[in-house]
Amino acid sequence: MRSRIVIFAFAVVVVIAFFYARRQPTALSSVTRAEALAIAESYVNHEWIPAEVNAFHGVDPEGIRVDTPDANFQPEGDDRGWWIVGERNVGLPYKWGGFDLPEEFDRGLREGKYAGDAYSAEKRRLLDAAVSARSVGVDCSGFISRCWRLPRSYSTRELPELCELVSDFAKLQPGDIFNKHNAHVRLFAGWANAERTIVRVYEASGRVLCRDLPLQPMIDEGYSAWRYHGLRD
Repeated sequence: MRSRIVIFAFAVVVVIAFFYARRQPTALSSVTRAEALAIAESYVNHEWIPAEVNAFHGVDPEGIRVDTPDANFQPEGDDRGWWIVGERNVGLPYKWGGFDLPEEFDRGLREGKYAGDAYSAEKRRLLDAAVSARSVGVDCSGFISRCWRLPRSYSTRELPELCELVSDFAKLQPGDIFNKHNAHVRLFAGWANAERTIVRVYEASGRVLCRDLPLQPMIDEGYSAWRYHGLRD
C-alpha cells in the first residue's frame, strides 16, 4: 500500500511539473544585455558609401512604392531624407519591413539594391504587402529582433508575446523595450538623468540612431515597457 502511495504521489508531482513547464515562456534566443546594446551600436556606427543606383523614388518591378531616405527625399513636413550619394554615411537606413544585418545591407548595395525605404501611411495599411525585396535596411521591429538575436523579424504586434510587462518604469534595464502596438518600438539603453525622467534609446527611424527622449510623452503616446524572456544579465 505504501509503495502505491509513493508511486501515486510521484505521478502527481510529474503531472504538475509537466503542466507548469508548459506554462513557462520559451525564449527563442539567448542574449545578454551587453550583447544587445553592442548589436545596436553596430547598426548606429555602420559606415557605407552609396552609389546613384542605390537611390530610388518610384514603383519597383513588383509594383511596390519605394522611397529611399536619401537627401533628395524631402516631402513637405518630412525631414527623414538624410543620406548622400557618393559620401560616407553613418547608420543603417530605415527600410519598411527590413531585417538586414549590416553585412547583408552592404552586399545589397553592391548588388544595386535601394538603400532603405521610408515609412508611409499606405505601407502601414498594406503591412507585409508593402515590403520591397529590391531595397535593403532595417525597420524598428526588425532592429529589435536583431538586437535580441531572434530567428526572424517580429512586429510590434508580436514582440510583447515574447516578453513580460515591466509595469514599474523605475525597474527598466538596458535591453528592455518601449513598444507601441502596431506603431513603433525602441530599445532602452539607460537613464539619461538622475531623476529618471529622460531615457536613452536606440531606434530605427530614418536611420538607426541613439538619442535621449523624455519618458512621460512616450507614456502619454501609449508606449509600454517589456522585457524579453531570453535576455540575460
